[in-house]
Amino acid sequence: MAVIEGLMGKKLGMTRIFTEDGTVIPVTIIEVGPCVVIQKKTVDRDGYNALQLGFWPQKLSRLNKPMIGHLRRAGLDQGFRYIKEFKVDDPEAFEPGQALTVADLGLSPSERIKVTGTSKGRGFSGPIKRWNFRRQPMSHGAKQVHRKPGSSGASTFPGRVIKGKRMPGHYGNERVTIKNLLVADVLPEKNLILVKGAVPGPVNGLLMIYKQR
Repeated sequence: MAVIEGLMGKKLGMTRIFTEDGTVIPVTIIEVGPCVVIQKKTVDRDGYNALQLGFWPQKLSRLNKPMIGHLRRAGLDQGFRYIKEFKVDDPEAFEPGQALTVADLGLSPSERIKVTGTSKGRGFSGPIKRWNFRRQPMSHGAKQVHRKPGSSGASTFPGRVIKGKRMPGHYGNERVTIKNLLVADVLPEKNLILVKGAVPGPVNGLLMIYKQR
């Protein structure tokens, strides 16, 4: 059986489960797939082995003409919101139009995975929220500097703010990968996995689930 390194999924939310001894485990519910094979990449033609997968069905009318043609060459009559590539050891074991689910990933409880997603965007944030700075006293004697970042350093030399200085700015909405997440349970009939702890992104956010090597 050919092994694929990962699949796409979406975050459904968080809940908790109980073990036999009554221990409470907070888990994130992830719907893995179904991901449809669009194109096979081979070493002979492309220089590497991979599968191009589509996730989250979408009307063809919402896509541009090059993408519509690309999908129809694969024999598909629907579009996808997300299209990404995943490495596979033997792409010839798959066919365009084939749907891959959590069963094809071969996950089992107590296994380790890594999850990649886009963190929640928090806009322009101050240094206390963005970098966990300590605030100054809130009494009247502290003037109007309660949540200000304070000195940015640098005097006559070098006469500028050093690159990488932690200051207010855009926070969140960036690619985040969490490694060594524990699979608490797998529900193949519903295409769901329960992962101990939190994963990046909002509810219904796109996730890439990889088997931990």
